[in-house]
Amino acid sequence: MQHRGMKKWRPFATVPEQYIGLKEIINKQLEVAQPVLTEEQMEQMNFTLIEALHTNKQVYLTYYKKGQCITEKGLIQFVDSLGNLFVFIDEVFELKNKMSLSELIDVRLA
Repeated sequence: MQHRGMKKWRPFATVPEQYIGLKEIINKQLEVAQPVLTEEQMEQMNFTLIEALHTNKQVYLTYYKKGQCITEKGLIQFVDSLGNLFVFIDEVFELKNKMSLSELIDVRLA
């Protein structure tokens, strides 16, 4: 007699397409709407961005992308308020990221 060992039971794994569909449904449930900022909040973020740019301090950036609010730590390299974009270098991979100012939710000095 041979022991079969422990078998894992996966009742809903019979069709691989189910995983794709379930993953899409779960991701849609986790999505949030982009927060609407007041004029005062946008002005405060602008001052913080300019201060971080001139003093070369790190900041925590919270931005909205594909239904999620993402927070990263990095250095501000360039701000163009007329062109509605800024460039920051993230702390982890040290990559330059161009981003629209309209995607920005919050900026805090580290």
